[in-house]
Amino acid sequence: MKINKYVEDLRSKSAAELNQELVAAKKELFNLRFQNATNQLDNTSRIKEVRKNIARIQTVISELSKASK
Repeated sequence: MKINKYVEDLRSKSAAELNQELVAAKKELFNLRFQNATNQLDNTSRIKEVRKNIARIQTVISELSKASK
């Protein structure tokens, strides 16, 4: 149910807000990978979660672009 709420929140945002969210998620993923490479990351499952969130954001962005055509 938590995931559905997250997707609903994404769908209520504008394209510009989604792009900002995507950039922030990609920065977070970079930081997590860097921490993992230097053995500073405790919760490695967070990488998988962030990757899936990036995919969700990209899916909503593509849905918006298809709906506007």
